[in-house]
Amino acid sequence: QVQLVESGGGLVQAGGSLRLSCAASGSTFSRYFMGWFRQAPGKEREFVAAISWSGDLIKYADSLKGRFTISTDNAKNTVYLQMNSLKPEDTAVYYCAADRRWRPGGYEYDYWGQGTQVTVSS
Repeated sequence: QVQLVESGGGLVQAGGSLRLSCAASGSTFSRYFMGWFRQAPGKEREFVAAISWSGDLIKYADSLKGRFTISTDNAKNTVYLQMNSLKPEDTAVYYCAADRRWRPGGYEYDYWGQGTQVTVSS
């Protein structure tokens, strides 16, 4: 079992920055690969980034590469998503997820958090 809890969402102005956190727990969480996804109202869920706990494997959505950075802190059992130069179109609920297999860009992850709202104003 893996439990995931996102935090750090909120309201920011365009051009600002925000860091999301995903706290992982459970006896087997370290066996999983981690990912960030987002879903805006009326849109399908989209892949944002994925990472292994060691940081050796990293994948970003092409459209977000350069603005978003995914990282891990193993001591805190936490995955981060640093978001810079935020745009109104980044507004969405952001979810972290855990997958037993490395399939960046895939959507069939084994565990999901409840999500955290990110709203970017003009």
